[in-house]
Amino acid sequence: MFTLPKLLYSYADLEPYIDARTMEIHYSKHHQTYVDKLNLALKDHDELSKKTVEELLISLESIPKEIQTAVRNNGGGHYNHSFFWKVMKPKGGGESNGILSPIIDKELGGFINFHDKFTSEALNRFGSGWTWLSLDENKHLKIHSTANQDSPLLEGLKPILALDLWEHAYYLHYQNRRADYIKSWWHVVNWEQVEQNYLDATR
Repeated sequence: MFTLPKLLYSYADLEPYIDARTMEIHYSKHHQTYVDKLNLALKDHDELSKKTVEELLISLESIPKEIQTAVRNNGGGHYNHSFFWKVMKPKGGGESNGILSPIIDKELGGFINFHDKFTSEALNRFGSGWTWLSLDENKHLKIHSTANQDSPLLEGLKPILALDLWEHAYYLHYQNRRADYIKSWWHVVNWEQVEQNYLDATR
């Protein structure tokens, strides 16, 4: 059965950019609900319960029709949030200065251009969803967004950075000011983890 991953920081550690109460509710309530509903959907499918959430999403079309939507939504929610927690850290932010930096320069026109394009993609995401930096099938960087809890894995992409744009990720502190939330989020990006995600995705 799937369980919540352990957070590598406390609820308050991302303040003032992401407040402790939002983190607590987001992690212990919203993420937990996705885990619970995914486990419920798989309770009569022992062979599927043995798969990782990545394997479930990648092979979604082979999953029985009656639980496909539940696995897509709740498996996606579990995967997306598990990924999201890792790409943030206390005293994060700044720029990528490792192996990813020259690749961002080459493929996305430099960090400032990447930052602005990613922010624009997030601002223009209508309704609930996510904005991602992923690798495509040719291992090139791609800025894109997905609706609801859809994962880049459904599109054959490998994510390396994620931003949650559901209102529950920011509404307690920022209300309807999504732009302020996005601006603040850049201060907690864990570039070391993003670099590791890139290395893992290119292997």
